[in-house]
Amino acid sequence: MKKWNNRQNIKNNLITGIAIIIFLYLGLSFVSDAVSNKQYHWDIVWQYLFAPKIMMGLVWTLILTFSSMIIAIILAVLLALGSKGKSKPVKWFCTGYIWLFRGTPIYTQLIFWGLIAVLWPKISLGIPFTDVRFFELDTTTVFSAVVAAILGLALNEAAYLSEIVRAGIDSVSVGQYEAGEAIGLSRNQTMFKIILPQAMRVIIPPTGNETISMLKTTSLVVAIPFTMDLNYVQGAIANRIFLPIPMLIVACFWYLLVSTIFMFLQSRLEKHFGKSVISVA
Repeated sequence: MKKWNNRQNIKNNLITGIAIIIFLYLGLSFVSDAVSNKQYHWDIVWQYLFAPKIMMGLVWTLILTFSSMIIAIILAVLLALGSKGKSKPVKWFCTGYIWLFRGTPIYTQLIFWGLIAVLWPKISLGIPFTDVRFFELDTTTVFSAVVAAILGLALNEAAYLSEIVRAGIDSVSVGQYEAGEAIGLSRNQTMFKIILPQAMRVIIPPTGNETISMLKTTSLVVAIPFTMDLNYVQGAIANRIFLPIPMLIVACFWYLLVSTIFMFLQSRLEKHFGKSVISVA
């Protein structure tokens, strides 16, 4: 038996070694071709990699990502708590919200937010079915391109994050609710002091993935139109110099770098909340 296991281990190691050699060969071949291929225009890549317009586009992409995710997380917690609450109207509203925003494409939603000033030129408060208005504002003064982009991204993302938060809450045992009641905590106190901290172990990984996805989803804000994010800026430069490939490489570099940083931060958060859950258990 021991002899058979040794043979099996040798076979597995041999297959692994061959696979590594093949992947290394293919990877080196691709890198060699990419470096020597003049169609990539590496001189243009280095010229625009740290260009002021590209860096400003990156800053706006990060602003859209973080602003949208912060709003989406707050809304997601409220939606998750509302869908698990005892009030039926609140549950119906939360269910309808999730159904609507998960069931329609994000690009279509962003177009809607871009055209909201056409649908409602004025935002007013008054008596319904009368001409009485207490105040009135131009929609364009409230829903600028930045506001529309952040709002459109956040409202869509909240629908997905709410299901993640709900799953995290459901992962905590019912006994934790009973423990909170036993020490005199209210239902809300139990939720925020006991349940949610323990649920973070389940919530953090998919939320981190959603954040990375949001970073790339910001490229769709051109539908509003928002013309300052990284993807739009690189496209505008590419159209001006008639060289799309090097500008796509520039954009991919920055998206990949920021995604890598997000992945590292996500792993640190997972370890942190994993330790807290173990200590509570």
